[in-house]
Amino acid sequence: MLYESSPVAIAIFASFVLAVVGLSFWLGRKGQSAKGYYAAHGEIHWFINGIAFAGDYLSAASFLGICGMIAFHGFDGFLYSIGFLAGWIVALFVIAEPIKSLGKFTFADALDAKYNSRGIKLSVAISTLVVSIFYLIPQMVGAGDLIVPLLGLPHAVGVILVGIAVTLIVVTAGMVSTTWVQFIKGSLLVFFCGVLTSMILGRGLTVNTGSLEPQTRSVTPDGRVLVDGEPQTRDHDLRPVGTLAALPARYGDATTTGPLGPLEYLSVLEDSRIVTWSGKKSTDASGTHTVYTPTERAGADLLKPGGYFKGLTTGKLADKLDFASLMLALFCGTASLPHILIRYYTVKDAAAARKSTVVGIAAIGAFYVLTLFLGLGAMTSGALDPTSTNMAAPLLAKSFNETLFAVISAIAFTTVLGTVSGLIMAGSGAVAHDLVENVLGIPMDDAEKVRCGKIAAVGLGIVAMALGILFRSFNVSFLVGWAFNIAASANLPALVMLLFWPRTTKEGIISAVTVGMLASLTWILLSADTFEKVYGLSRDASPVPFSQPGLVTIPLGFIVLIVVSLLTKAEPKGKPA
Repeated sequence: MLYESSPVAIAIFASFVLAVVGLSFWLGRKGQSAKGYYAAHGEIHWFINGIAFAGDYLSAASFLGICGMIAFHGFDGFLYSIGFLAGWIVALFVIAEPIKSLGKFTFADALDAKYNSRGIKLSVAISTLVVSIFYLIPQMVGAGDLIVPLLGLPHAVGVILVGIAVTLIVVTAGMVSTTWVQFIKGSLLVFFCGVLTSMILGRGLTVNTGSLEPQTRSVTPDGRVLVDGEPQTRDHDLRPVGTLAALPARYGDATTTGPLGPLEYLSVLEDSRIVTWSGKKSTDASGTHTVYTPTERAGADLLKPGGYFKGLTTGKLADKLDFASLMLALFCGTASLPHILIRYYTVKDAAAARKSTVVGIAAIGAFYVLTLFLGLGAMTSGALDPTSTNMAAPLLAKSFNETLFAVISAIAFTTVLGTVSGLIMAGSGAVAHDLVENVLGIPMDDAEKVRCGKIAAVGLGIVAMALGILFRSFNVSFLVGWAFNIAASANLPALVMLLFWPRTTKEGIISAVTVGMLASLTWILLSADTFEKVYGLSRDASPVPFSQPGLVTIPLGFIVLIVVSLLTKAEPKGKPA
């Protein structure tokens, strides 16, 4: 079976998690003031902060989701990598240095630096919470998926474990511990993914004999799980799949290639035959069934765009717009994510902010190149779980040995811890600093600000756990696309126009943030993907023409800001923070 926990895996996993939580308690003494808790006193070295950027950004979507997308759908999964990386161009050339000089603790500080407006603080704080919550969902889903093979526990238990661990990290030391967790996690992730990629190339490609019979996973009305009609004690005990059906003709009767270089690996794979798997749901009186069936495909077809994003092949306008909208959201969303923006406040000056961004881009870029080989290696490993695209990378590691599986899974878990801690930091700052202190006008000293932030962090942790359990069947990269759309629609227009258009008014900022957030959120809730995967309704019932809103809602935010600013009087109040 795919999911059999081992003492080695449990020991390595426990060591990672305990070390991370222990580090947080040790660093807790450095985060007692508000500036220490929310911004690490602005004393983080630019190189440490750059790797922490990578640790913060390389979330469950980057590691688990993209590898799974490539493993099941081919090259199209790598387009997520390209979109995620391209977004850092905006962060480097547009946002990095100006954002450092505008704020102290939160994204709302930056947008409100010239106005001292409660309306701006309120709208941006709500936007921060909405984006953070939507980004939290895929992280928690990924955490739950990891616990199943590691500890043999249900998905919900995994979600609760990561929720408790990350809440402890944030509550104990705030941004100080969050930064170091992200630095360690980012370093380990890039290094061990490089090791795993080297092992993939060293093993080469082998024709294997994984099962090619259709497999059925059923859930009966009373909640029992059946696999091929047999009751199961755990809900993921399907036979592993992922098969290289045939090598290129030039290998003759050989069943293995031996070690390959990076380009040679892609070339051989392109000329091979590969078996991929897809599932189709049906419901009858006995319950809901998903039948997983194999399809033999040419490697060349899997290495070209269009396998997952139908807009690249169908010729339908709606499909093309959906793909373009997602790519636009990924490109614009990075520089709009609250948990990324607050990291600029942890360094001492604008030059350090720029250097941090360059280091972050280098680490992130190296990692995304590796995801292509990780995904393709998983596709042909004979160790895929057809029910969970999120488990491709850990199960690939397991195809080598249990120790590597435990290490990769533990790193993936700390990947979730690092990203979730950053998101909860952004959300707790929005509640304590923006809403309670600035909008509600409740005066607080340093100790009270920190206490309020910790209470907010606990509340956000509980919300994250609940949502992680609710959305367990989604691919995490798909879910992150929603967060990027909302962030780009609500935050980017206000931030860019504030920095580069002197005529921007506080009313324009409030309107752009509010309209962008509500428009993108409404569009997502009415999309065909949501109708099908959340409401259980027909895709045809969706009233919107395509699922990704960014192509409409990002320009809408700019238009609303410009129109409202031209209709209102520019009267900046106060001075930059």
